[in-house]
Amino acid sequence: MSDSLPALPTADAARAVVPALQQQLAARGLVFRPPPPEPTTCCGRGCNGCVWEGWLTAINWWHEGARDLLASHPG
Repeated sequence: MSDSLPALPTADAARAVVPALQQQLAARGLVFRPPPPEPTTCCGRGCNGCVWEGWLTAINWWHEGARDLLASHPG
């Protein structure tokens, strides 16, 4: 991921950012892939390699891609 963008540290932070980015993309008429869906298979035991860790990595990549697209098409 880009050094200039801090990683989204929590699922709550990611949930807060995604709608705003989607709105900005739509306002500029930009098409971007949908964000990864939240996991539904977490067992809640705090596993090493939890599905939430994978989702947070994926949502960070989505966030970076969306920001890059917005930066390359200034409104």
